[in-house]
Amino acid sequence: MLEFFRSTLPSRLVLLVLLALGLRLPLLWLGEVPLSLAELRGWLVGERLHAGALLYRDVYDHTAPLAAAVYGLLDLALPRSWLLYRLLALALVLTQAVRLSVVLNRYNVHPERGYLAALMYVLLASVTAELDTLSPLLLGQTFVVFALSALLPTSREGYDSSRLFRAGFLLGVAALCYLPLAWLLLLGLFAVISFAANSFRSFLLLLCGFAFPYAAVATFFLYTDTLPLFRQLHLEPMLNWAAGADALPRSLQLGLLVLPGLVVVASLLRMFTSSLGLVFQVKFQQLMLVWLAVALVVGAALRASAPGLLLVMLPPAAYFGLFLWQRTRRVWIAEVLLLVVVAAVVGVRYRQVLGLTTALHLPSEANYAARPEPRYAALKGQQVLVLGAGRGAYVENYTATPYIDWELAKRDFGHLNEYAAIFRLAHNIPQPPPYLIDEAGLLPELRYKLPGTFGRYERTSTRRVYRLSGEVVK
Repeated sequence: MLEFFRSTLPSRLVLLVLLALGLRLPLLWLGEVPLSLAELRGWLVGERLHAGALLYRDVYDHTAPLAAAVYGLLDLALPRSWLLYRLLALALVLTQAVRLSVVLNRYNVHPERGYLAALMYVLLASVTAELDTLSPLLLGQTFVVFALSALLPTSREGYDSSRLFRAGFLLGVAALCYLPLAWLLLLGLFAVISFAANSFRSFLLLLCGFAFPYAAVATFFLYTDTLPLFRQLHLEPMLNWAAGADALPRSLQLGLLVLPGLVVVASLLRMFTSSLGLVFQVKFQQLMLVWLAVALVVGAALRASAPGLLLVMLPPAAYFGLFLWQRTRRVWIAEVLLLVVVAAVVGVRYRQVLGLTTALHLPSEANYAARPEPRYAALKGQQVLVLGAGRGAYVENYTATPYIDWELAKRDFGHLNEYAAIFRLAHNIPQPPPYLIDEAGLLPELRYKLPGTFGRYERTSTRRVYRLSGEVVK
């Protein structure tokens, strides 16, 4: 298999796609691919934007602007399509893998060419089902991979201005999908120091490119009078707790990083026993080491609890894998090692089906999926407001207010003794939704302080579910 992927013929991409599908489709047939929390959030944000709501003013959520716009477009194309989200996520992973291989081949960063880097990218991305979901990090990572080629000079004279600006622009767009990706400006700084003649001027140009998309978005929010909310709901939460929203438990994420980590360590050990002939190849190797270090910094900054965190480490892992699979006198050793890696990926990915969850100490990702709440089975296809952290009621129902994320909603619902919070609630919910689910026990106080909005709710046969007077179950 290694010899097959050492070729640069486009026919190798067909097997790459078949491999990616082969690692995922059996789980779909076995019914082991439930809806993730990140996809549910994308549904909720997308349908609100499709209905004409404005992000951060009419949708209280920390989703980055560009990712939210993508969710809105997907809801416009096919509302609440789980399959559309999965197909687009797979297409993005394959695009990133192929693009990375094309850049590595074009710039001759390693003596061997081919699609081995793409093979490693797809294999390591298949370790967890979390990378099959259309998360903001996956969207942003696509722009990061495309920015790599702009960070590399094309001649001995170094960079030209347009390439550095384009690299910064793509990194800025990536941050508009997932703000922690802005850490990769450190990668751009190292690239400028390594390849540019005038490092300070070049880095300023990179920063200008990064700031341009943010300036354009900030201008839009300024003219819609939501610039303070853009700062509060995008910049502040993404630098704090909200970056880990919808993520798997930290222990599970760290467990799933063990296999890719072992592959990276083995590749690094193999790299130190290999030599590169060209100075540019050595500099590029140093650049990928910095990328790996930045990925570790991002993981530490997010406390290893961000959705799809493995994605940040995949490009350097795929590059260093080239050293692991490079030609040796005993070719069969590398082939056997590749089969071991494939078997390990299959074992970790199919651990629930194979009954290996206990042996590997890795519970299935399906245990943390978004599922309908059985106690709210009477509600289907209704507009509801959930007062509480549970989002299971939204799997089969729709949002009716700006309050999607309960942690953000508590800025108002958690301060009912403040006039400003009461005023915002009355302003944000001019028309009360047909149904209300009171998991936090706040309705009695809301009835007293906002009788015009919450005073018309009456009990239903389902505990904690209230219906607006005159509303009937459809």
